[in-house]
This record gives sequence, C-alpha cells and structure tokens, in this order.
Amino acid sequence: MSTFPVIRTAIPKRRYQVGDYGVTLLGEVDSGDANQYAYVLAFVREGEDRPQLYVCSEKNPSTARSDGSHRLRVVNSAMSEVLSHADQWGELDAFANEALSLGMQTLGIKDETPYRLT
Repeated sequence: MSTFPVIRTAIPKRRYQVGDYGVTLLGEVDSGDANQYAYVLAFVREGEDRPQLYVCSEKNPSTARSDGSHRLRVVNSAMSEVLSHADQWGELDAFANEALSLGMQTLGIKDETPYRLT
C-alpha cells in the first residue's frame, strides 16, 4: 500500500472534468509529508470524497538535481512510482498536460476528452 500526499493547504490552479472524474490541479502546496510538491493533480470519481489517484510534481532533493529540478510521481492505493525527472515538471502547462495523460492512462480512461472547467 502506498502513501498518498499529505496536503495541509494548497491553491487550486485548474479544474477539469474527465469522464466520471473531477480533476483538480493544486499549486502552492504546503505538505505534511517529506516531499516538496510544486503541483499535485488529483482524480476524484464522482460521488466519492477522496482522490483515487494523484500525479505529483515534486522538487528533487539536492542530491538528485543533476537529473532535473523536479520528478514526476504517480500515486494510488497500490503504488507510488517516480516515472521521470526533468526541469519541465516544475512548469504548470507541461506538468498539467503530462499529468492528465498519465492519470487517464493509469485509471484506464479511454475515449474521453479532458474538459478544462477553470
């Protein structure tokens, strides 16, 4: 079982609808765990209270900065896996596009178009 991000406070930057999921992109994240999040994209199925999946942009520790300033992590109840290291995951648009795609792929959402709400 993996550990979901502990988010004390955050500012919603964007909202999407993808099939049966409401998706919120959070920025300015104050974390209650050991990670420093630049952004967190959370997928919540309609009618549920908690996200089923998170895609996170985390600041790389100084020992790993040669790989890029940020790392891209996917977290659900079964896994927590870093997929990539790159500077671009610290940029809102690049992160949002990749995180939506990864989340949809991980949740098996096919033939749906993400609609940006805000």
